[in-house]
Amino acid sequence: MPASTIQKICAPFATSSRQWQASPTTDSSTSSATSPLLPQRLEDLEGWNQDPSTVTLPWAEKELMRRGTPPVGSRRRRAALQMATSMNRAKAGTDTLADRAGGPVPFELMPYQCFQEARKVLQADREDKLRQIAAEAVKIRKLEEVLAGAAGDQNSITSRGGAAFLTKRLISLRQHVEHLKILADINDPLVKRRFEDGLGDMSKPIYRHLAEERWRGRPFRIVQQRIEQFHLAPDLLPPAKLQPNADVELYFRSYKVAPGAIIDSLISEVCPRLRVQVFDRGTRLLTVAVVDADVPDLENDNFQTRCHFLAANIPVAPTDSSVPLSRLDPATQLVLPWLPAFSQKGSAPHRLAVFVLEQKAADSSSTSAGVSDDNRSARIDTAALQKMFASDPASAIAASTEDAASSIKSHRDGFSISSFVSKHGLTVIGCTLFRTEWDAGTAGVMERAGVPGADVELKATRLPSLKPPRKARGWEAKHQGPKYRHLWKYTHRIATPRRKFVR
Repeated sequence: MPASTIQKICAPFATSSRQWQASPTTDSSTSSATSPLLPQRLEDLEGWNQDPSTVTLPWAEKELMRRGTPPVGSRRRRAALQMATSMNRAKAGTDTLADRAGGPVPFELMPYQCFQEARKVLQADREDKLRQIAAEAVKIRKLEEVLAGAAGDQNSITSRGGAAFLTKRLISLRQHVEHLKILADINDPLVKRRFEDGLGDMSKPIYRHLAEERWRGRPFRIVQQRIEQFHLAPDLLPPAKLQPNADVELYFRSYKVAPGAIIDSLISEVCPRLRVQVFDRGTRLLTVAVVDADVPDLENDNFQTRCHFLAANIPVAPTDSSVPLSRLDPATQLVLPWLPAFSQKGSAPHRLAVFVLEQKAADSSSTSAGVSDDNRSARIDTAALQKMFASDPASAIAASTEDAASSIKSHRDGFSISSFVSKHGLTVIGCTLFRTEWDAGTAGVMERAGVPGADVELKATRLPSLKPPRKARGWEAKHQGPKYRHLWKYTHRIATPRRKFVR
């Protein structure tokens, strides 16, 4: 390849914030005289590289982010795609073949020998994993046939351990197959690229595995830190039961709430929305409870809890993670409608914990055998819960009526999330929290929600110190007597600070 062609290929790949040293279409002999300057106006950017898939200059990346089309993937990947595309176009310009288009090069066909050799090794490893998966699938089908035939006759199983051993063996084989599926695609660059671009299919094990690995990093550590920092365990639940394994995010309209943040009362007045991302396959039913852990109990000089929201039988799957709490069915899902978060004047910020609870299995035998992962959770009788929280047990509660909402407000206090979890056999799979305090809009929020006490201000009682008075010390304390009256105008009466100075 001639030197002029090499110069044309290497010119546009500067990745620093400095100016380009040569134009993409000029030779090195004329590049110093016609070096383009960085564009100063938006109209001057049209001739520059503004492709989100191949842009590498930092100022161009910032311009794309300002326009709302951020760069795709890492800068190293974009630089490699840009170089491969330019090499392809340069070769197409000097090639006499008419079928060479010289367009962008696909990511998997990049002309790097090391990259292509590595893809061959990965492809051979993937084919080996696929052969193992096929062999394990044959074993799984045989075990399923044996267990299906033994459903009516337990004596047909002659293996040691009986049906219990075969069921355990079936679960182990299925878990091994899921692990092999992950290993088959874990090193595929196309899979990683699709996941980084947010295009991963959560119905596949590899993307669920990558999503869980990403969540187990900083987001999971932040949630754990907030649980310990704000003492959700053991104030609300024992530490052994509060072990999240699902990604839970809280939204008020389009506002994403950081765990533990103090939210304005006007923002938290509306019913929130949750994003619950689970990492194992199948649809399960969830229960969502929002509990205020810092309700003042003035009569007993203590604190109690209050339930601000309670709903059950909410289906969630890895591919369907959105949970709009305001759109739940009042008859079969909603138990207690949303009560806006509030804190009386003078009270410390209240902790409102959002618990996502998985309901117990519908059939322990079928679930343990791994027959089906769809609709694996049992439903909770929400009508019985509505009657329990209602003032009149004979009346059903409709969340759309204001009378029903006002009739259950007094029965929200004293709600024990620990007893509720133990009674219904629930498991905590996710948790987040936010805080609320008195602000300019809290009085209006309490008035619109029909909550009394907006005119009450809590004041701390000042208790006298139990320590004995400390004797004054120092030079000033020794020179406070009448003998040093002429120095009083230069000193302060430390021994009796409350006495008015009298000359």
